[in-house]
Amino acid sequence: MKRWLPFVKSDPTVAVVRLQGAIAATGRGMLNDQSVGPLLERAFTKGKPDAVALVINSPGGSPAQSSLIGARIRRLAEEKEVPVYAFVEDVAASGGYWIAAAADEIWLDATSIVGSIGVISASFGFHELMERQGIERRVYTAGKDKSLLDPFRPERPEDVERLKGLQAQLHETFKGHITARRGAKLPEDRDLYTGEVWIGQQGIDVGLADGIGHVAPVMKEKFGDKTRFRTYGPRRPLISRFGFSVVDDTLHALEARGLWARYGL
Repeated sequence: MKRWLPFVKSDPTVAVVRLQGAIAATGRGMLNDQSVGPLLERAFTKGKPDAVALVINSPGGSPAQSSLIGARIRRLAEEKEVPVYAFVEDVAASGGYWIAAAADEIWLDATSIVGSIGVISASFGFHELMERQGIERRVYTAGKDKSLLDPFRPERPEDVERLKGLQAQLHETFKGHITARRGAKLPEDRDLYTGEVWIGQQGIDVGLADGIGHVAPVMKEKFGDKTRFRTYGPRRPLISRFGFSVVDDTLHALEARGLWARYGL
């Protein structure tokens, strides 16, 4: 009621957006710009919040989706003139940290994992197995690099060189984003872009985070004890509420499981 009365100041409001999961363009339960975008738009615009708090728990994933989500956060923060605070739970690594760095401040739990500022690509090679089984691979392309890194043929040095070149470009973009967002807080005499991770206070000591703290106490300390919280999160599709699934979900789940496993989670 109070916010509808003239000349009566409303209690501060913080919009809380939960960003949980691996980052990929498709897949149920994955973070991507299409699924996260509407949540962020509502969080920044509904009720004119005093701040937006991002609760992040992500081992990373797609560089493009990480960049799109981070860019959307910065655009909305600047358009609406709303400060953004990131609160890391288990992990904000790789693309998860990319998103966290879009916030004005990053807060950790004492056990949170942050960092992994690097680029990784992993696959398998099956050509020897196919030869033993008498399986012939038939691929026809226009363009000599169209079948780059085909797992069904022997690895070619030129393919690996090309992949490393692509990874280097992505790595430079990642480094540029972190430097732009955290540059003044990062030590000049230490390379933080090796893919290394840090836990809790270690992450603060190297400038990747600003303090140990959780959403409610930190926001109330900044905006007052009467601060109200409005939470935004993805809605589960109707089909998933009844336990139905599809094969594609299983494949995405295995991929996500591998990303979490890197950090012992």
